[in-house]
Amino acid sequence: MLAHSGGIAILIGSITSVNVNPEGGVPKHSVNSARLCVEGVEGDLQKDTKHHGGPDRAVCIFSSELMDELNIEGHHFYPGAVGENLTITGIEWSELSAGIRLAIGESVIEITKPASPCSTIEHVFSDSYFSRISEKKNPGWSRWYARVVKEAEVFKGDIVSILHSED
Repeated sequence: MLAHSGGIAILIGSITSVNVNPEGGVPKHSVNSARLCVEGVEGDLQKDTKHHGGPDRAVCIFSSELMDELNIEGHHFYPGAVGENLTITGIEWSELSAGIRLAIGESVIEITKPASPCSTIEHVFSDSYFSRISEKKNPGWSRWYARVVKEAEVFKGDIVSILHSED
C-alpha cells in the first residue's frame, strides 16, 4: 500500500514474526515482542561478533514473501530459520537498499548492508546452497542488516513503513 503524508511517500507492510535466540545462532525463535537497541535486539545473543551484531548490524530483516517463494523452490524456510530478527510482509524487497529508513511501530531502523549468508544456515536449503540468498549472486533475495536510529519495543503485527523523502 502507498500513502502520502507531508511530502513523504510511505510504503506499508507489517511484522509477521519477531525472532530471537538467547543462546545465539540459528534458528531464532518467534516471540511476541523485543526491544530494538543500538547494540542489537534484546534477548538475542550473537555467537560470532566478527560477522554479526554491533551498531551497523543491530537488526537482521527478511521478507515473508521471499520465504514463500523459496519454499516453492523446495527449501525449508520459516520465520527465524536464517537468523533474521524481523520477518516482514508487504514490503517490496527490491525497494530496499543501504540508507533506506524503516519505521517499525515506535522504532526506526536504517538499512546498512546485505547480510551475507554462511554455512550455519545451509540446513534450510534443500541443496545446501545457502548463496541462494546472497545479494551478490542473486540480487533482491538477501536478508538485510540495519542500525537502530530510534530504540523501541517492536511487536508481531506492527506496521512497517519505508520512508522516502521527496527532494
